Amino acid sequence: MDEFRMRPGSFLAFLAPLLMPLVLFFPVCLLLGAIATGSTAAGVLIGALGVGALIGVLAIKHRRMVAGTVVRFSPQGVELADAHGFRLRLAWARMERIDVVESRMAGPRPIGRLGGVHVRAGALRSVGLVGWGERDVPPRMPPWMRAQLAAVPVDPETGLQWLGIPLGAVDPLWERGPMGDWVRRHRPDLLA
Repeated sequence: MDEFRMRPGSFLAFLAPLLMPLVLFFPVCLLLGAIATGSTAAGVLIGALGVGALIGVLAIKHRRMVAGTVVRFSPQGVELADAHGFRLRLAWARMERIDVVESRMAGPRPIGRLGGVHVRAGALRSVGLVGWGERDVPPRMPPWMRAQLAAVPVDPETGLQWLGIPLGAVDPLWERGPMGDWVRRHRPDLLA
Protein backbone atom coordinates (compact mmCIF):
# COMPACT_ATOMS: atom_id res chain seq x y z
CA MET A 1 0.00 0.00 0.00
CA ASP A 2 1.13 3.56 -0.79
CA GLU A 3 -0.09 6.78 0.82
CA PHE A 4 -0.08 10.20 -0.81
CA ARG A 5 -0.73 13.57 0.83
CA MET A 6 -1.53 17.01 -0.51
CA ARG A 7 1.31 19.41 -1.11
CA PRO A 8 1.23 22.46 1.17
CA GLY A 9 1.70 24.97 -1.69
CA SER A 10 -1.83 24.58 -3.10
CA PHE A 11 -3.49 27.45 -1.18
CA LEU A 12 -4.03 29.62 -4.27
CA ALA A 13 -5.86 26.81 -6.05
CA PHE A 14 -8.01 26.38 -2.92
CA LEU A 15 -8.69 30.13 -2.76
CA ALA A 16 -9.51 30.57 -6.48
CA PRO A 17 -13.20 29.49 -6.33
CA LEU A 18 -13.70 31.82 -3.33
CA LEU A 19 -12.05 34.85 -4.96
CA MET A 20 -15.24 36.57 -6.13
CA PRO A 21 -16.95 36.37 -2.71
CA LEU A 22 -13.76 37.77 -1.14
CA VAL A 23 -13.65 40.65 -3.63
CA LEU A 24 -17.27 41.53 -2.84
CA PHE A 25 -16.71 41.11 0.90
CA PHE A 26 -14.28 44.08 0.89
CA PRO A 27 -16.78 46.80 -0.15
CA VAL A 28 -19.36 45.43 2.29
CA CYS A 29 -16.86 45.68 5.15
CA LEU A 30 -15.69 49.08 3.88
CA LEU A 31 -19.24 50.47 3.86
CA LEU A 32 -20.10 49.05 7.26
CA GLY A 33 -16.83 50.32 8.70
CA ALA A 34 -17.22 53.78 7.15
CA ILE A 35 -20.80 54.08 8.43
CA ALA A 36 -19.88 52.86 11.92
CA THR A 37 -16.84 55.13 12.28
CA GLY A 38 -17.89 58.07 10.08
CA SER A 39 -14.54 57.89 8.28
CA THR A 40 -13.73 56.59 4.79
CA ALA A 41 -10.11 55.87 5.79
CA ALA A 42 -11.28 53.82 8.77
CA GLY A 43 -13.76 52.05 6.47
CA VAL A 44 -10.93 51.07 4.11
CA LEU A 45 -8.88 49.81 7.06
CA ILE A 46 -11.82 47.81 8.44
CA GLY A 47 -12.52 46.39 4.96
CA ALA A 48 -8.89 45.32 4.57
CA LEU A 49 -8.83 43.82 8.07
CA GLY A 50 -12.09 41.96 7.41
CA VAL A 51 -10.81 40.44 4.16
CA GLY A 52 -7.48 39.66 5.81
CA ALA A 53 -9.22 37.89 8.69
CA LEU A 54 -11.35 35.87 6.28
CA ILE A 55 -8.28 34.86 4.27
CA GLY A 56 -6.62 33.87 7.57
CA VAL A 57 -9.58 31.62 8.44
CA LEU A 58 -9.42 30.08 4.96
CA ALA A 59 -5.67 29.52 5.36
CA ILE A 60 -6.27 27.65 8.64
CA LYS A 61 -8.99 25.52 7.00
CA HIS A 62 -6.66 24.82 4.06
CA ARG A 63 -3.82 23.79 6.37
CA ARG A 64 -6.18 21.41 8.17
CA MET A 65 -7.37 19.99 4.84
CA VAL A 66 -3.79 19.48 3.62
CA ALA A 67 -2.71 17.81 6.86
CA GLY A 68 -5.77 15.56 7.05
CA THR A 69 -6.25 14.47 3.43
CA VAL A 70 -4.64 11.20 2.40
CA VAL A 71 -5.07 8.97 -0.65
CA ARG A 72 -4.21 5.29 -0.26
CA PHE A 73 -3.55 2.93 -3.16
CA SER A 74 -3.71 -0.81 -2.53
CA PRO A 75 -4.25 -3.97 -4.60
CA GLN A 76 -7.98 -3.63 -3.77
CA GLY A 77 -8.39 -0.05 -5.03
CA VAL A 78 -8.10 3.60 -4.05
CA GLU A 79 -9.29 5.31 -0.87
CA LEU A 80 -9.42 8.99 0.04
CA ALA A 81 -9.88 10.12 3.65
CA ASP A 82 -10.03 13.70 4.90
CA ALA A 83 -9.90 15.57 8.20
CA HIS A 84 -13.69 16.08 8.27
CA GLY A 85 -14.43 12.35 8.38
CA PHE A 86 -15.27 11.69 4.73
CA ARG A 87 -13.94 8.44 3.29
CA LEU A 88 -14.31 7.47 -0.38
CA ARG A 89 -13.40 4.00 -1.68
CA LEU A 90 -13.22 2.82 -5.29
CA ALA A 91 -12.34 -0.77 -6.13
CA TRP A 92 -10.24 -1.20 -9.28
CA ALA A 93 -12.97 -3.22 -11.00
CA ARG A 94 -15.61 -0.51 -10.34
CA MET A 95 -13.67 2.41 -11.84
CA GLU A 96 -15.32 3.70 -15.01
CA ARG A 97 -13.05 6.49 -16.21
CA ILE A 98 -10.68 9.35 -15.48
CA ASP A 99 -12.62 12.60 -15.48
CA VAL A 100 -13.01 16.00 -13.83
CA VAL A 101 -14.10 15.68 -10.19
CA GLU A 102 -15.77 18.61 -8.44
CA SER A 103 -15.22 19.11 -4.71
CA ARG A 104 -17.60 21.71 -3.31
CA MET A 105 -16.40 23.60 -0.23
CA ALA A 106 -19.44 25.86 0.14
CA GLY A 107 -23.14 25.62 -0.61
CA PRO A 108 -24.09 25.86 -4.29
CA ARG A 109 -26.83 28.43 -3.65
CA PRO A 110 -25.87 32.03 -4.49
CA ILE A 111 -25.80 34.60 -1.73
CA GLY A 112 -27.08 38.12 -2.30
CA ARG A 113 -29.96 40.57 -2.17
CA LEU A 114 -33.12 40.20 -4.19
CA GLY A 115 -32.57 42.19 -7.39
CA GLY A 116 -28.96 42.87 -6.37
CA VAL A 117 -25.59 41.21 -6.76
CA HIS A 118 -25.48 37.44 -6.27
CA VAL A 119 -22.26 35.60 -5.41
CA ARG A 120 -21.56 31.88 -5.36
CA ALA A 121 -18.38 30.04 -4.38
CA GLY A 122 -17.37 27.64 -7.12
CA ALA A 123 -16.31 24.05 -6.74
CA LEU A 124 -12.68 22.97 -6.71
CA ARG A 125 -12.19 21.01 -9.95
CA SER A 126 -9.43 18.46 -10.54
CA VAL A 127 -8.86 15.31 -12.53
CA GLY A 128 -9.40 12.00 -10.78
CA LEU A 129 -10.88 8.51 -10.80
CA VAL A 130 -14.64 8.14 -11.22
CA GLY A 131 -16.83 5.09 -10.73
CA TRP A 132 -19.09 3.14 -8.37
CA GLY A 133 -17.82 3.06 -4.80
CA GLU A 134 -18.48 3.52 -1.12
CA ARG A 135 -18.76 6.82 0.73
CA ASP A 136 -18.62 7.21 4.52
CA VAL A 137 -19.74 10.62 5.75
CA PRO A 138 -19.27 12.33 9.10
CA PRO A 139 -22.33 12.52 11.38
CA ARG A 140 -22.34 16.34 11.26
CA MET A 141 -22.44 18.03 7.87
CA PRO A 142 -24.35 20.95 6.37
CA PRO A 143 -27.89 20.28 5.12
CA TRP A 144 -27.02 21.42 1.57
CA MET A 145 -24.26 18.78 1.43
CA ARG A 146 -26.55 16.07 2.81
CA ALA A 147 -29.14 16.95 0.12
CA GLN A 148 -26.50 16.88 -2.62
CA LEU A 149 -25.20 13.48 -1.54
CA ALA A 150 -28.75 12.10 -1.32
CA ALA A 151 -29.19 12.97 -5.01
CA VAL A 152 -26.10 11.00 -6.11
CA PRO A 153 -26.93 8.00 -8.31
CA VAL A 154 -26.83 4.59 -6.63
CA ASP A 155 -26.36 1.30 -8.49
CA PRO A 156 -29.56 -0.68 -7.71
CA GLU A 157 -27.76 -4.04 -7.91
CA THR A 158 -24.78 -3.31 -5.68
CA GLY A 159 -25.90 -0.29 -3.63
CA LEU A 160 -22.65 1.49 -4.57
CA GLN A 161 -22.71 5.25 -5.11
CA TRP A 162 -21.38 7.18 -8.10
CA LEU A 163 -18.34 9.10 -6.84
CA GLY A 164 -15.02 10.58 -7.82
CA ILE A 165 -11.68 10.70 -6.06
CA PRO A 166 -9.92 13.98 -6.97
CA LEU A 167 -6.33 12.82 -7.37
CA GLY A 168 -5.40 16.12 -9.05
CA ALA A 169 -6.17 17.94 -5.79
CA VAL A 170 -3.44 15.87 -4.12
CA ASP A 171 -0.95 16.03 -7.00
CA PRO A 172 -1.82 17.91 -10.22
CA LEU A 173 0.67 15.72 -12.14
CA TRP A 174 -0.53 12.42 -10.63
CA GLU A 175 -0.82 10.67 -14.00
CA ARG A 176 2.96 10.91 -14.53
CA GLY A 177 3.95 9.96 -10.99
CA PRO A 178 3.58 7.05 -8.56
CA MET A 179 -0.23 7.37 -8.45
CA GLY A 180 -0.32 7.03 -12.23
CA ASP A 181 1.93 3.96 -11.92
CA TRP A 182 -0.69 2.32 -9.67
CA VAL A 183 -3.41 3.04 -12.23
CA ARG A 184 -1.23 1.75 -15.09
CA ARG A 185 -0.56 -1.45 -13.12
CA HIS A 186 -4.19 -2.19 -12.19
CA ARG A 187 -6.30 -0.36 -14.80
CA PRO A 188 -4.16 0.59 -17.82
CA ASP A 189 -7.33 0.94 -19.91
CA LEU A 190 -8.23 4.11 -17.99
CA LEU A 191 -5.09 5.91 -19.16
CA ALA A 192 -5.30 4.74 -22.78
